[in-house]
Amino acid sequence: MTKLAEAFKNRKALITFITVGDPNLAATEKLIYQLEKAGADIIELGIPFSDPLADGLVIQASHQRALKNNISLSDVLKLVAKVRRKTKISICFMLSYNLVHKYGVEKFYKEAARVKVDGIIIPDLPPEEALPLSSLCSDISPLIRERKEEGVAQIFLVAPTSTDERIRLIAGKSSGFIYLISDTGLTGKRKKLAEGLKDIIARIRKHSSLPIAVGFGIAQPAQAAEIARLADGVIVGSAIVDLIGKRKIKAVSKFVASLRRAIDAG
Repeated sequence: MTKLAEAFKNRKALITFITVGDPNLAATEKLIYQLEKAGADIIELGIPFSDPLADGLVIQASHQRALKNNISLSDVLKLVAKVRRKTKISICFMLSYNLVHKYGVEKFYKEAARVKVDGIIIPDLPPEEALPLSSLCSDISPLIRERKEEGVAQIFLVAPTSTDERIRLIAGKSSGFIYLISDTGLTGKRKKLAEGLKDIIARIRKHSSLPIAVGFGIAQPAQAAEIARLADGVIVGSAIVDLIGKRKIKAVSKFVASLRRAIDAG
């Protein structure tokens, strides 16, 4: 069992997303500690990129603010190494494959393991391209085995429109947990959660024993509690990033604590 999977053992996991370097690196470091104290079990660190995949306006804007600070992947790795001296909370990277390729695939995963990153989410790397016989990403296949040995999970996304065949493929390549997108479209707040989540979660469970965490559109404690009754984890990003963008950083801890209470209350 990976460290990420252990985060789901004793309670429904609260997974929070922030963009590294928004508004600056020092603030990101403080936010990691604050999120842990407020009740987050896993923190997703978004690595700034000029064209983030599937992200709505709120997270796109956070990437642009971070890029103005010249935040690089190397800066993020150094930040994680620093925070590891003070916290053991599970940390995942969410980033574009373009950044991984530019940094160097093997170098990236070895560095991620060295600084004790627990999971990697690459939205634009479909599981088909991680297969050993893939002509596009054949260089990645031997590293998948290495990552599992080092405890760095590779997390793939399941869309609500996924067929059973695709779910089976994703489940076979995933470790740590499965990231279920609650709705089609871009990230961002939604007034109402998508229908059919119970059905897609049941279909995933037929093919995998991994925890299932649901993200996209969860912006209120009541919504988080609703998701937690169905899945093993709740992912909240845009609502947190929105507060940061509005310079309401002090409100982040209070908001995350309210999500934690709602999830625990059921």
